[in-house]
Formats: sequence, C-alpha cells, structure tokens
Amino acid sequence: QVQLVESGGGLVQAGGSLRLSCAPSGRTFSGSAMGWFRQAPGKEREFVAAINWSAGRTYYADSVNGRFTISRDNAKNTLYLQMNSLKLEDTAIYYCAATGAPVYAWNLRTTRSYDYWGQGTQVTVSS
Repeated sequence: QVQLVESGGGLVQAGGSLRLSCAPSGRTFSGSAMGWFRQAPGKEREFVAAINWSAGRTYYADSVNGRFTISRDNAKNTLYLQMNSLKLEDTAIYYCAATGAPVYAWNLRTTRSYDYWGQGTQVTVSS
C-alpha cells in the first residue's frame, strides 16, 4: 500500500554534498519511523540514518554521524537525507525505508524492522 520513491542521487567529488529525497505515495505516512540504508557491491545493506516520524528524533550510523542529516517535511510528506563531506566509501545505492509498526529505537538500525522500501538511488563519490 505504501510506495516509496527516492530521488537526488548522482555523481559528486569527495568533499561534496548531495540531498536525497523520499516521497511516500498516498496519504501521510502512518508508521512510526523512516530511515535510510545503503548497499555497496559485495556488501550487506547497512544502516545510515533513521527518524521517528512524530517526534523527529534522529539516529545515525557512526560512519556518517556529523556529516549526514536526516529530516522530514510533514507538509510535503517527504523524507530527506542531507549528505555533506562525502567520502569515497559513501558510494552505494541508497534506499529509503519505512516501518509499518512501532519499533524500538535500537531496532531502527536493522533492515528487518522496515516493511516498505524504495527502489534505491545511486550515489557515487569520486576522488
């Protein structure tokens, strides 16, 4: 029922910035949280950031903390990921995800806590 569409990916040089967007279709998201994950070739999908939808509390992977910012616009029903100071290791397909039920904060870092996923958007960081 919930469809997620990511946008904003592209090619940037190391140290540059990108902003990803995720727009759920239909009515306003009714789940508890949304997040961003990424997957590089040959690697498992890993947690990047998450946000509690109602309270706006945010969570970040150690690898991106201080460089990335997750946010949401309730009026536009849109999720964002502002990525600054990009590094080569940030290269991956980035996926937007949404929970379908309440999830404890410590479980927001695992893919199994999310019921809805976008198709992904490629982010490539070059030297």
